[in-house]
Amino acid sequence: MERMRAAVESEQYGVREVPLTQPLIWLARGASDLARCPLPGLAHGLAATVFAAVMLGIAHDHFWLLSGAFTGFLIVAPIVATALYRISRSLQHGQRTTLVQAASVWWPKDERLVVFGVLLACAGTGWVLTSAALITGHATAPVERPADFLRHVVLNEETLLFEFWLLLGGVMAAPVFASSVISIPMLLDRPVSVMTAVFTSWRVVMHNPGPLALWAGLLLSLSALGMLAALLGLILVVPLLAHASWHAYQDLVDTEGLPPPAPRP
Repeated sequence: MERMRAAVESEQYGVREVPLTQPLIWLARGASDLARCPLPGLAHGLAATVFAAVMLGIAHDHFWLLSGAFTGFLIVAPIVATALYRISRSLQHGQRTTLVQAASVWWPKDERLVVFGVLLACAGTGWVLTSAALITGHATAPVERPADFLRHVVLNEETLLFEFWLLLGGVMAAPVFASSVISIPMLLDRPVSVMTAVFTSWRVVMHNPGPLALWAGLLLSLSALGMLAALLGLILVVPLLAHASWHAYQDLVDTEGLPPPAPRP
C-alpha cells in the first residue's frame, strides 16, 4: 500500500528530458556555485580527502579491502554532500549560506535523510564485503597491495575475475545510482517520502538513459581522477560534483505548481 501511494505521489512530479550533453552544463553550474561559495565545499572536499587517506593508511596492505572501500565510498557520497545541495539551493534563490548553516541539515530533525543515509551505507557496506569476498576467494594469489591486484586480478589471463568483478560492481551500483541520482536533493527540497523520491529518481533515469549514463560516467571518472591525484583532487572534485548534482535535480524534476519547498532552517 505504501509503495502504491509513493508511486502515485511520484507521478505528481513531472520529469523533464534533457539533451545528452546536459551533464556538462551541470558541471559548469557546479563550478560556478563552488566559486561563489568556496569555503563549505572545500571543507567537505578536505574531509573526504582525510577520510580517504585514513582508509588508505588502514588498508594499504589489504588492497582487496581498499578497492571495495573506495568504490563503496562512491555509493554513499550523495548523502555526504547534503549540506552542499542546500548551499546551491540558497545561491539559486540569491541567498548566502555559511558553513554552519549548511551543516544544520545534518542535525537529525528529518528522519528521511537519516533513513536514506542508512540505506546507502548498507549498500556500500554490502559491496565492500562482496568485493572482498570475491577477490580473496578467487584470486590466484594473495592480493595485499595495488601491484598484487594488478598482477593477479587485472592482468591475469587465466581467469575472468577482473571482468566479473567489474560486472558485479556495475550490477550492484546501477540500481543504487538509479535510486539516488536525484533522491537526496529532492528530499532536501520537497516534503516527500523516501519511497516517492526513489520512484521519481527511477523515472528520471528511464526518461533520460543517455544523459544519465554520461552523468554516471562523469561521476566515476572524475572521482577516480581525484583519487589518483594523490587524493588531493578530491578537495575540488567532491564539492564540484555535489553542486552539479543539485542542478541535475533542478533540470530533471519539474516541481512547478506543487507543494512548496521544505522550510529553510
